[in-house]
Formats: sequence, structure tokens, C-alpha cells
Amino acid sequence: MSHDAAKDLEKWVPRLISVWRSARGTSGPPGQLTHNEIRDVSAGIRQLSLGLTRERTLAGQRYMDDPKLLGAYLLFYWPVSYAQARATLSELKRRPRLTLDLGSGPAPMAFAALDAGSSEVTAAERSKAALKLATALATEADESLAAREWSAERPLPQGTYDLITLGHVLNELFGRPDVSGVTAQRADFLERVMKSLNRGGSLLVIDPALKETSRALLEVRDVLVERGYAVRAPCFYRGACPALQKPTDWCHAERQWRMPPLVESLAAAAGLHKEALKMSYLILAPKAEAWSEAPLGRVFRIVSEQLPGKGRLRYMGCGPEGRIGLALQERHANGGNDIFFKLRRGDVIRIEQTEAKGDGLGLNEASRVEYVARAGQSLLDPP
Repeated sequence: MSHDAAKDLEKWVPRLISVWRSARGTSGPPGQLTHNEIRDVSAGIRQLSLGLTRERTLAGQRYMDDPKLLGAYLLFYWPVSYAQARATLSELKRRPRLTLDLGSGPAPMAFAALDAGSSEVTAAERSKAALKLATALATEADESLAAREWSAERPLPQGTYDLITLGHVLNELFGRPDVSGVTAQRADFLERVMKSLNRGGSLLVIDPALKETSRALLEVRDVLVERGYAVRAPCFYRGACPALQKPTDWCHAERQWRMPPLVESLAAAAGLHKEALKMSYLILAPKAEAWSEAPLGRVFRIVSEQLPGKGRLRYMGCGPEGRIGLALQERHANGGNDIFFKLRRGDVIRIEQTEAKGDGLGLNEASRVEYVARAGQSLLDPP
């Protein structure tokens, strides 16, 4: 997440606390929680974490109508979702003017879009309590936000948009991904949503980085690609996702961020870790729009953590030719390839001079490695 996005998020933290206390009819020190408040909120965070990322019993349920869980979401998951949105919106090649945030909850994605440059944003959500918090946040921040009641079974709010966002929504629709027909239902739903995009617009879908939810999103991706839709990010490969070839594989994103003290204290109290932003995401183009041309050369997006071995470092890269292992012996490091040892998941690189090695490519002292874009950057921006 960029420095500017981190500074924007800092401004939201006291607003989140103020709106939360106002909804509860309580007071406290500005911009920070008391010990008792941290204890109470962390209990709700643990319940949400268990129900949404472990047992998944809350997925698809109306948990935002529960004041305790809505408050926990607002103070902990709201900043996380906001940061995830800013970290992915930065990859858009054009700034959206009109944005629709579907399944918005208290609207972290919507406010992220506003801070990223959208001039008109609509938050659409089925929970009246969550929408009430969203409008209260807009008042607190002196921002203009339209709020509409909406659920996945209803038509979208009228109008067309440059950007439509679905933050941690798709994985909760139509049942578990192992149920027959769920993937097709989700793909049909996204097709219906994309009919409301303006030409050149984008649909941003963010879901949890869990193996189950990540693979489910990739399965929906493959259906839409087969139907003729283009992926704006993160994919260069235009065929069926190679991460689905083995049942043990999946693909997710990770971004560095400066964790707000509020999130840090609540994470510690709840026994959770949020040092990095982990998510699965897709940015999709409307029907009949072409895939963007990949950067020149042999280009890969790094889609794994560092995979150290004896005297070498390895990553998984995914580019126009598919998902491929990339390895470099430490003894071959030099000024032309040494950034290989500093790469992070999501970085886009260009490599020259490789040789086939086992199931991937080997780099050597003649290899050259350069950044095309750092993780979270548009390919149009200098790395």
C-alpha cells in the first residue's frame, strides 16, 4: 500500500471510533480505545474470524445485523478492507469517476474509491445497520456518499459505472463452492453486474486468501475467460488458470502495509496476525473488451513467497506462457540479476537469458532481471 494510502487510512481511524461510539451511545478518549473496549471488540473479532475464515459458518449470513459483530467489523476488518482496496485500485490504468460498491457493509471499499479519486460513489448493501454506519462515516468525514439497499437477488442500482467493487462478497454468495452449480451461478452474477460497466470500466472482486475461496474465485475466472471476458489484473495468462491444475495449489496476493495502531492492538487482543495484506482478487473488463498487451520481453508476475533451497532461491512466476518455476543460484548473483533476491509476491519482472531447468527456468550469471512494476503498481507507472 502506498504512502499516500497509508496516510489516508490514518485519517479514518478516529472517524471509525467516533461513529462506533455514537452508535453505542458511549464516549471515550478521542482516536483510541479503552482497555475494556478492546476486550469487548476483540471478542467479536474472534467470532467473525472463526465464522468467516475457519469454520465458515457465518459466510452468507446476516452477521452485520448483529451490533457486536458489525462493531468488530468496523474497527478491525474495515481498515483491512480499505487497505486491500487501495492496494488493488492502484493497478487500474484509468481513474474511475463513477463507482458502485456492492455488498458494501459500512463501505470501506467505497471510501477507498473516493480517496483514490472517484467523484461519485454509491454504497449498496442489504444491512440497514451497516448502511447507517456508512452514511454516518460520510457525515463525519464530510464526504458525499450515496447509499442504496441492495441484495444479490435484486437488480443493481440504476445507472452505469466506471468501477464496480465487490469486497469479500462473492465468496459468500450461492453457497459453498463445492456445491454443484455454485461456480456457474457466481459467474452468471458477475456477468449481470458487468452489464452496468461503462466502456473501459472495471469490476474489482476481492475475496479472502484462503485456499478454498481463492480456488473458487479462480474457477469463476476460468468460466468468464471461456465466455470471452478479459482479466485486467493480475493475470497475464489468457487460458485456464494454471494454479488449478494441481488440487494443492492456489494463487493469492500479498501486499505490505503500515498497520494502524488500532488494528495492531485489536489483532493482538484477538490473537490474529495482520502484518501483511493477504487476499485474492480479480480486475475484469466488460464483455468484448480485449486483453491488455503484456509488457515486452519475457515477463512474469511473482505468485509465491521466496522458496529458498541449498545455495539457491526459487519463486513461482506466472506470465503469458503460464505458471513457471524461476530459480537462481546464489553464486550467480551479480549487478544484473541481484534484484531477484529481493522480490515479493505480486512484483512484475522481465528476465533475459534463461535456460530450461526441470519444471521451470534457471537463471545464471548472464541473466538480467528488472522490475516492470512493483506489487500493487499499475503497469503504466515506473517501478
